[in-house]
Amino acid sequence: MSEFKTDLKTYEFNHTMIRVKDPKVSLEFYQHILGMKLIYSEDYETDKFTHYFLAFVNAQDLATLDTKSKDERRSYTFRRPGVLELTHNWGTENDADFSYANGNKEPGRGFGHISIHVDNVDEACKRLESFGDKIQWIKRLGQCNMKDVAIIADPDGYWIGVCDY
Repeated sequence: MSEFKTDLKTYEFNHTMIRVKDPKVSLEFYQHILGMKLIYSEDYETDKFTHYFLAFVNAQDLATLDTKSKDERRSYTFRRPGVLELTHNWGTENDADFSYANGNKEPGRGFGHISIHVDNVDEACKRLESFGDKIQWIKRLGQCNMKDVAIIADPDGYWIGVCDY
């Protein structure tokens, strides 16, 4: 019997955070190329950064969310799984030499990738190919050790696995 009054069966993974250099470029990528929706954002004036929270949301939930208050949107964001948080430290977008380590090369090897599940990986990859040079391919479908996975990079170089299993 646990001495703590919390039930581990209620725990779930909520979100992961990555830092982005230019939120306009990153939001364009995640919303228009990957199809995620911005469900909540918050500016922190004193510390000069903004959090953007994105998720895959069905049309009905998105329409309902659009009618909610800021507090209700915040609560929804932190009570659902599968959220990607983009953090922008103000001013990085104006520094041509600035970049973040994506975790897949030295220095800074550690973080590997995020992954999205799609309904049809072949068709999803064809759609991604239609964006031309807006997509940075790390591994095209069939080039990975896992033949049914493709890997692309976002504008900051973070890897994104694409699969349908």
